Amino acid sequence: MATSPQTAPQDAPAGEAPLLDVRNLHVEFRTREGVAKAVNGVEYAVSAGETLAVLGESGSGKSVTAQAIMGILDSPPGFVTGGQVLFHGQDLLTLGNEQRRRIRGARMAMIFQDALSSLNPVLSVGDQLGEMFRVHRGLSRKESRARAIELMERVRIPAARERIKQYPHQFSGGMRQRVMIAMAIALEPELIIADEPTTALDVTVQAQVMDLLAELRHEFHMGLILITHDLGVVADVADKIAVMYAGRIVETSPVHPIYAAPAHPYTKGLLHSIPRLDQKGRELYAIRGLPPNLLHIPPGCAFNPRCPLARERCRVEEPPLYRVDEQRTSACHFWKEAIGVDRAPADHP
Repeated sequence: MATSPQTAPQDAPAGEAPLLDVRNLHVEFRTREGVAKAVNGVEYAVSAGETLAVLGESGSGKSVTAQAIMGILDSPPGFVTGGQVLFHGQDLLTLGNEQRRRIRGARMAMIFQDALSSLNPVLSVGDQLGEMFRVHRGLSRKESRARAIELMERVRIPAARERIKQYPHQFSGGMRQRVMIAMAIALEPELIIADEPTTALDVTVQAQVMDLLAELRHEFHMGLILITHDLGVVADVADKIAVMYAGRIVETSPVHPIYAAPAHPYTKGLLHSIPRLDQKGRELYAIRGLPPNLLHIPPGCAFNPRCPLARERCRVEEPPLYRVDEQRTSACHFWKEAIGVDRAPADHP
């Protein structure tokens, strides 16, 4: 295995430029208490027809990165302070508000985790779906309503013609999430970012929502960024995974190798935290300690206060993304030990 440092995101398939390419993105929040470094040099890419799962605990920077990509970051207090967000090679961070607005919805869309608060409670679901076609496609109210019914049927909402007049509170959590997915795919965008789309849903509905997203990705050949804290949710739908901690990418990998042999202690902790049927009656595993305060990220590796492999080097030297193999990277000085390979000398990770 090669051991040289690697800082670039995973490559797109040979001869194909990535649909979205995030490079060295930095986001901070300026508060009365100080400056919180929420995103610290994030880099990842996703191609058409590909699903990238971005994983990590709450506060790791997953959603803030997505908001910066979409151009919906609340500013102030949030500010993009560096990096590029290339969509078809064009840096979205250099565009004006009107140009970004034309891209949102039509070419890039986002599914939010709390469908009830994301939908307008005083407008019917039909009006909210139809608005996409009236604003972006110039369709009449009658034409928009017909398209809205088609969308609801497409995401398998039963009795769509009757339910189109209902309001968000009249739908179950799973049905509201389907409405959000319908809004996201309305204009057939090239990229969808789904931010915790299965939060607060029971296991059966989670599986249905994930299957629907996977089906739509194949149908429209769109890129999909799936943000979640649960490795168990993405096993069957993701092509590759990026794990975030304290605003950084700490591991990237195709989906299957990361389950078989994670190359970062944090990823290993996340995997061990997944409840398993063969551990009935045993205490659930939890990563010790708490995520760092983003106002005071510890020096060296941000995970070192919680890491079972931490040594003095980890407390003073921030690890780059080491190349584990042709498709995998890990921001751990001792990734060989984490992955189960005999540990190299400390000065040659």
